[in-house]
Amino acid sequence: MQANRIIGVVAIIGLVGALAYGLKLAYTPQDERIQGQVEAREYNISSKVPGRVEQVLVRRGDKVEAGDLLFAIDSPELSAKLMQAEGGRDAAQAMQLEADTGARKQQVMASKEQWLKAKAAATLAKTTYDRVEVLFVEGVLARQKRDEAFTQWQASKYTEQAALAMYEMASEGAREETKAAAAGNARMAEGAVNEVSAILADSQMRAPKSGEISEVLLQPGELAPSGFPVVSVIDMDDSWAVFQVREDQLKDFKMGQKHLIFIPALGGEYEFSITHISVMGEFATWRATESGHDFDMRTFEMELRPVKTIPDLRVGMTALMAQ
Repeated sequence: MQANRIIGVVAIIGLVGALAYGLKLAYTPQDERIQGQVEAREYNISSKVPGRVEQVLVRRGDKVEAGDLLFAIDSPELSAKLMQAEGGRDAAQAMQLEADTGARKQQVMASKEQWLKAKAAATLAKTTYDRVEVLFVEGVLARQKRDEAFTQWQASKYTEQAALAMYEMASEGAREETKAAAAGNARMAEGAVNEVSAILADSQMRAPKSGEISEVLLQPGELAPSGFPVVSVIDMDDSWAVFQVREDQLKDFKMGQKHLIFIPALGGEYEFSITHISVMGEFATWRATESGHDFDMRTFEMELRPVKTIPDLRVGMTALMAQ
């Protein structure tokens, strides 16, 4: 009986002690943790060229370096436009060359021959007129003959002047204004070729940053509208943790502060620094302890970036931070 009493007393004492310890734990203030998640910079790679996806060289999970070819777009319509632009450029350059070079040697020679021919005719007409004038003065020929000879001489003289002008124009080549216009047309045609070539070059899309392929949205053979993303690249070197903080908690966080954040998926704490705080469009309702004093408080979004690179960090991982 004595032993049973002792055992009963010890049991009661143990039960009371356990109950007291439980009450102590229940009423001891616990550190409040704010839950967030890990995010990272994502690049949606698209092409300005509308067309059919010719090939996709990556899959989800692939590691890529900046400049690696990701996919190619086939656009026969754009290739045809490039051919048209190149044809227009070649024609404009030929016109510019013609304007700069001037008339062909054969044309210049022909113009010179026409001038010499007209000059000889004018000389003959002048000689004929002089002879007729002598005969007219002597009274041998009528005035009508003299006037006809004079008219032929004048006509031959003007014909010679016109032929000389044509010869000089052929020798000098095109006017400066014509050359400038031809050069302008050539530059405009070259610009059209460069424009189409630049768009066509955008059909071969490369990674803008090193990272990991997170999504492949289109497969070879599917149509890709202009600007529609085909591949997404995520850069874990540019990652951060995002938390939603109530307005009454914001006093404990300042820009540039460093905090330890626990990442359950990695099983460790890591140092992060607050880099951005901004108000959100949502509201978090906080109820006051006194009845009749309820009010709404704004929710702020806070971003913290790791001080050092964290191996194996992934987007979507839970992040826990003590307030």
